[in-house]
Amino acid sequence: MRKRSKYRPKGVRPDAIGYVIESMKPVAAHESFAVDLRLTNHLALTLLTQGKATRKDMDVLISALNITESLWRLGFGHEYRNVVDAGLRALRSVGSRGLATDRFILNAAEMAAINEAMELHDAQLDVITIKDMEKALVIVHEEMRNKRATPIKENT
Repeated sequence: MRKRSKYRPKGVRPDAIGYVIESMKPVAAHESFAVDLRLTNHLALTLLTQGKATRKDMDVLISALNITESLWRLGFGHEYRNVVDAGLRALRSVGSRGLATDRFILNAAEMAAINEAMELHDAQLDVITIKDMEKALVIVHEEMRNKRATPIKENT
């Protein structure tokens, strides 16, 4: 069997200057993207508070809070560590309870923690740039790839 080459060509950006200029714009400047993102996140949160959330809604909330945590690591809202931790803990406990029955029901403390974390997420989206969002996504993907992310369903 012939040995495969380790060489992999890098991707080419057709408009490098446009990419740099676009990455310096705030996320809020992309109104349609920002509105769609917020609507998706808040719809999932509303469905969760009403007890109608599905696994897809939980995935949306998990993604939003993972981005919140990685933006916190990048220095956006570094004084809100307890808010991020409480929101992630609450989402993890709701998710682990709901895995067996596919019914995700909140208690009052979890609802308050997740609402506060989503408020932080919205505030972060108001101040970050596209480049910051890309860095946050890289952090989330690295955590998952290196298996440092805490899963909702524990492997036994």
